[in-house]
Amino acid sequence: MRPNDRFLSRRLFGAGLLATGTGLSASPALVQTLAQTDPPLTPESPVGPFYPLTHPADHDADLVWLKGRSQKAAGSVIQVSGRILDSRGRPIRNAVIELWQANAAGRYDHPNDVAKSPLDPNFQGFARLVTGSDGGWRITTVKPAAYDSPIGRRTPHIHFDVRGHAHRLTAQMYFSDDAAQNTVDPLYGNLGADGPRSVARLEAPSRYQWDVVLMDA
Repeated sequence: MRPNDRFLSRRLFGAGLLATGTGLSASPALVQTLAQTDPPLTPESPVGPFYPLTHPADHDADLVWLKGRSQKAAGSVIQVSGRILDSRGRPIRNAVIELWQANAAGRYDHPNDVAKSPLDPNFQGFARLVTGSDGGWRITTVKPAAYDSPIGRRTPHIHFDVRGHAHRLTAQMYFSDDAAQNTVDPLYGNLGADGPRSVARLEAPSRYQWDVVLMDA
């Protein structure tokens, strides 16, 4: 089942319209309406094994500079911005975003990451944001590196946990300038035709844009 199909199934179940042993089923018109939202829903992806066990004291939108440190994080500094929208294209104000990622060497600050790549004591690695009235958000971070994992080579990506007013989504954001690596990433490949909606656009040097679309209430 594709991620958006799971959203569809939950929505239909809530409406009492899923097929059951009694023969109840949704009309084809309703199924098509919910499956083809405008804008399309952002596909769901696994949380992964490296969600932080504890949140750092410094978890603002600038992951490059830690408070009290004199050096910034190693790596290529990028900015990523976007909006949180519902499936009718309306901005979601006060949506909560948590995001986490590997550093520029491909290492997570997590005890379960046994990679030999070095940790970066100056890299924040996690942020918690709240969207504005336009659903907007923005971070300054470093481009994460690709890394080897038990399921295969992971292309650069950032993990997101987005909580709207009625729905929650875990997703992984990829980068448009890593297209070749994305195609061989096992989790990106699982998204199938929905994959491009998880890719941030490179709009200017070191500046990416990515909107997240949640099911509306």
